[in-house]
Amino acid sequence: MADVSFARTPSDQRSNGLDKPGEDPAQDDDWSWAAPGLRRGRLRVRSLLTQRWLAIAGQTAALLFGALVLKLQAPWALCFSLVALSAWLNVLLGLASTGQRMAREGEATAQIAFDILQMTGLLYLTGGAQNVFCLLLIAPVTLAAATLPARFALGLALLAIGCQIALAFFHMPMPTLAGTPAMPPPPPSVLFAMVAARILGIIITGAYAWQAASESARMELALNVTETVLAREQRLSALGALAAAAAHELGTPLATISVVAREMARNAPDDQTREDAELMIGQAARCREILQRLTEMPEAQDAVHERMSLVQLVQDVIEPHLVHGVRVEAVVNGPSGETAPDIWRRPEVIHAMTSIVENAVDFARAEVLVIARFDQRSVVIEVRDDGPGFTAEVLAKLGEPYVTTRPGAEGSRTGHIGMGLGFFIAKTLLERTGATVDFRNGRRGGAVVSARWPRSALEAPGYTGA
Repeated sequence: MADVSFARTPSDQRSNGLDKPGEDPAQDDDWSWAAPGLRRGRLRVRSLLTQRWLAIAGQTAALLFGALVLKLQAPWALCFSLVALSAWLNVLLGLASTGQRMAREGEATAQIAFDILQMTGLLYLTGGAQNVFCLLLIAPVTLAAATLPARFALGLALLAIGCQIALAFFHMPMPTLAGTPAMPPPPPSVLFAMVAARILGIIITGAYAWQAASESARMELALNVTETVLAREQRLSALGALAAAAAHELGTPLATISVVAREMARNAPDDQTREDAELMIGQAARCREILQRLTEMPEAQDAVHERMSLVQLVQDVIEPHLVHGVRVEAVVNGPSGETAPDIWRRPEVIHAMTSIVENAVDFARAEVLVIARFDQRSVVIEVRDDGPGFTAEVLAKLGEPYVTTRPGAEGSRTGHIGMGLGFFIAKTLLERTGATVDFRNGRRGGAVVSARWPRSALEAPGYTGA
């Protein structure tokens, strides 16, 4: 087996964590109960107006059908007045504000509360809890649960439940055909079952909508953070190529300046001019030395910068974490007689694996081992630590956003304050490069995180420099 093992000496630490101590993630405690920073009201004024116009159209059609087709006896004037009130509110709101504006949380809550009360008024006039259309009170609660913060959604749900209970006791008779007696009220047990079922429907449907919207918001925020991290890593990676290009472009003008300065020194009419020319020669030489150092850095070479050896990758991954009092060692091995392949320099791979090593360092007792294996078909990078491993609860959710047991900065070796996004970002970035990511506990304890790529997804073709 070809085997390369190394444990680097401590060097300057550079942090690759997502959350740095002292940085305040953009959060707002009003967004969610369980995970601050995830949700705000997300309703446009236009959406509220459109929903109300649809409700107005449906109510109008139902009232016209009952009055003109079925010829039921009911206080139609009052019913149509409530529908007209809702229509006038929509017209006034449409004139008062642009539909593209996001509705403030209190504003959206007030409008949805009006819809609940307006629907309750119609139900009061048409039989109360006996009216099958009481089921429609679930709709505004579902809308609130999917788009508003918890306290507003809960308030609207309680309002709808209160209206359901009130309609069981206070209502006008059910509409009937002309000349027929009024419909007798259902037995109390049946009425209780009807109201209980509707209340249960409000609670369950609202809870489902809340859970689905919360998960969607959590995933959206986490993916946005992932995109930000990847963009930052790609910008940093591009700096090396930019430095190489600058060194190449500046070489010719610096040489010209040196030649002209020597001519000036040789033909200087006085000592002051000669000293100025010699100063120019010295500064030009210094610039050439700086540019030479830039071109000697591996990350500053144009063609070479795009590729790196597998050994260099694991070196870069462990280097930031050699100063935390834990032994961090890397091993690269493969088939006997074969050298480790060159791979494409992928900022997302470097960032993700560095983040995984950082997490291992925080939980390890004394040692973290990074093992890179390669063969003809695949490349595998595995990170092992000798810590307590993943708990069953965390292991079941690992890779989802906002799952963490990392201690605060004062209890963390690396000083990293976890939001539970590190593994999610690492897993997302690695999977985008074609890796299969696995999280498990080792047979002898400790956590094991591995990423496996098809060799063709990482390996860079042979390079011959000029």
